[in-house]
Amino acid sequence: MLDSTSTSANRANEPLLTVSGVTVKFRGIVALDQVSFDIQRGQIAGLIGPNGAGKTTLFNCLSRIYPYSEGSIVFDGHRLEGMPRHKTAEIGIGRTFQNLALYKTMTVRDNIRVGCHCRANKGFLAHALQLPGVSEEEHEISDRAAALIDFLDLGALADRRVSDLPFGSQKRVELGRALASQPKLLLLDEPAAGLNHEELDALGELIRRVRDDFKITVLLVEHHMSLVMGVSDKVVALNFGRKIADDIPQKVRQHPDVIQAYLGGDDEEVKPAVGHSQTLSATTVH
Repeated sequence: MLDSTSTSANRANEPLLTVSGVTVKFRGIVALDQVSFDIQRGQIAGLIGPNGAGKTTLFNCLSRIYPYSEGSIVFDGHRLEGMPRHKTAEIGIGRTFQNLALYKTMTVRDNIRVGCHCRANKGFLAHALQLPGVSEEEHEISDRAAALIDFLDLGALADRRVSDLPFGSQKRVELGRALASQPKLLLLDEPAAGLNHEELDALGELIRRVRDDFKITVLLVEHHMSLVMGVSDKVVALNFGRKIADDIPQKVRQHPDVIQAYLGGDDEEVKPAVGHSQTLSATTVH
């Protein structure tokens, strides 16, 4: 029989996320077609592909928003199929959204505090009746929110309503709320959307700091290829719902199928792009 130390060591060597043969169909339209890949613990993984490739559909499968008709997803030993949607945060999956999903009339601080409550042990009734232990838990939540506000440089905005903030600041608030749930896997859905060049330059460093400081794994969907290729340890490319590449950024960037998917044209036309490694890395697809 394996002891707990051996079991923990084996778990650490296994992928944190394993997607196996996942297929999603919407009224006969195949959105994902037998997609498979692994993500190791501590990796930053990029998920790329042209519009309609299936990236957000896959994120929605990981968040249990969409069911999948075939295949399996295993996260940290948990099979996701059939799992209630609210359980994903409890097992350690956090997410930001392409279209911000914030409480706009609440303050920055309160939005981030909301993210902490999936880790709270006291229930609604305990809080309503102010039973023993509630006050201590609320102090812990306040401290955690304050630490995230400092980490994301939101201190000057902490008590302002989210609706009054510029878009880039709102993006950081949503990231803070996702981190407040203490995820093992953070899903970032187009975090660079709507950001200016200065904000984009800072985002890559922030993603690395999130991975390193919080010891979490990141799966990133993004159209800015320079960002994805610069921060990712591996990149998975989709096109028309199928996986076309899964490798380190340098190899994915030069993969003929990836260049074909992004730049179009026949093989004769894409050969010059294959020989120039910066062509795809500088491409932004809208």
